[in-house]
Amino acid sequence: MGCYKIPLALVCFISLAFVSPSNAQNSPQDYLVAHNAARAQVGVANITWSNTVAAYAQNYANQRISDCNLVHSDGSYGENLAKGSGVFTGTAAVNLWVAERPCYNYTTNSCVGGECLHYTQVVWRNSVRLGCARVQCNNGWWFVICSYDPPGNYVGQRPY
Repeated sequence: MGCYKIPLALVCFISLAFVSPSNAQNSPQDYLVAHNAARAQVGVANITWSNTVAAYAQNYANQRISDCNLVHSDGSYGENLAKGSGVFTGTAAVNLWVAERPCYNYTTNSCVGGECLHYTQVVWRNSVRLGCARVQCNNGWWFVICSYDPPGNYVGQRPY
């Protein structure tokens, strides 16, 4: 599987054709299962749900309802954002981030040929608490945020 330079917004849009029509896949357990599957693939311990971190994510998601823009909160947590239309689920968002894995080169600890920092945050070994939220924006799109405590993606450090 190669790594291609595709803008995240385009990936979000393309992925909509592959999203199940179910309204499921948005519970804390669904977010945890998707994250922990990716973490297990590289030998990283499971992340756990934090109601405190989830409340932070929900508060920020609520602030994005008017525009659905992928603007980071610049808070004290690590953060991944995604948006999509139709039945875009939280699990679909996590799967987008994990799909960046081929762009991460462990040997050089760098992204090669595209974006990988969403993926490295998902598998960041020191991030042990997770909170996510999903809201429908005024334009009909869905906004998904996952917040990570403590944050990851520190320059010069490997995620695992």
